[in-house]
Amino acid sequence: MAGEEINEDYPVEIHEYLSTLENSIGAVDEMLKTMMSVSRNELLQKLDPLEQAKVDLVSAYTLNSMFWVYLATQGVNPKEHPVKQELERIRVYMNRVKEITDKKKAGKLDRGAASRFVKNALWEPKPKNASKGANKGKK
Repeated sequence: MAGEEINEDYPVEIHEYLSTLENSIGAVDEMLKTMMSVSRNELLQKLDPLEQAKVDLVSAYTLNSMFWVYLATQGVNPKEHPVKQELERIRVYMNRVKEITDKKKAGKLDRGAASRFVKNALWEPKPKNASKGANKGKK
């Protein structure tokens, strides 16, 4: 905490956890300040629609997650609160965006090239007449 002083208001065993929590909250605060320094419209104009969807989903998920933590600190069970359904709904949309991204990354099949590969890779027996004619010419 401030200068790593140990406060007697809480058990010594949780001091390290509280220090980690304070550092994490500071990091979140810095990220939020950075994100809030640029207007949303300005940020979204630089992104394609898929990236815009990702930003919106991450923002909504983060906000709802922070509300989940707030509820927990107030003694409310967030598992019984509508925020749980909202987080699940956002997660479903995040999975849809991931599927779209994965489809874009997947290779495309060139049917013409594939058929040429298969045709050239298959063994074709030589005609019987061609081999007899070649043998007669050698004798």
